[in-house]
Amino acid sequence: MENSPAHEWLTFAQVSEQLGLSPSRLRRLVEDRALLARRRDGQWLIPEVFIHEGAPLNHLAGTATLLIDGGFSEEGALDWLLEDNDALGVSPAVALSQGRKTEVRRIAQALAL
Repeated sequence: MENSPAHEWLTFAQVSEQLGLSPSRLRRLVEDRALLARRRDGQWLIPEVFIHEGAPLNHLAGTATLLIDGGFSEEGALDWLLEDNDALGVSPAVALSQGRKTEVRRIAQALAL
């Protein structure tokens, strides 16, 4: 899948600096799905939209877990969160940043296999 042109991607170093976290703590956040990342050209990248007000996006981990438990791959969950969604009018990640967790999760749950 190609990176969505609507979203900027940050390196681990950039996210570590923005959040004031060590690289090992950042890796732990990715392992825990508090942030999702994609490997591109030998380096891990995190969508900038997953950083909100100086912290990992609220409810990202729970939404990613819901998607993955429902049959999505981690890559598929990341793509779904970044793609514009007609029902939301924006991408699910942007909707989460707007505090629309219930609406996002209702749609994600309906997609579960």
